[in-house]
Amino acid sequence: MSAQQQKDIKWAGSSKEDLLSFPREARHEAGFQLGQVQLGLEPDNWKPFNGIGAGTKEIRIRDKDGIYRVLYVAKFEEAIYVLHCFQKKTESTAQADKEIAKARYQAISKR
Repeated sequence: MSAQQQKDIKWAGSSKEDLLSFPREARHEAGFQLGQVQLGLEPDNWKPFNGIGAGTKEIRIRDKDGIYRVLYVAKFEEAIYVLHCFQKKTESTAQADKEIAKARYQAISKR
């Protein structure tokens, strides 16, 4: 994929501000992984994230400061949508984080 064919990233809600609040190393890693997605590649550490909407994926980042997640969807032709960025504090993803991502996904799908 050439530079002209890279998909734009669109930030849903406060997702960009949330990512910018990550510690420097986690923020850098998230940016690199989103860059991979823009090139049509898979992130290094990801998994499908069910229950939000079709095509939602989770970039998984772990560094010395904690565990971080970037939920995104790249199935839309016009852009990659970052739905939600957060620090994961428990084994399972908090219901509130799932609801934020789901609401943002639904808003994008209605456009």
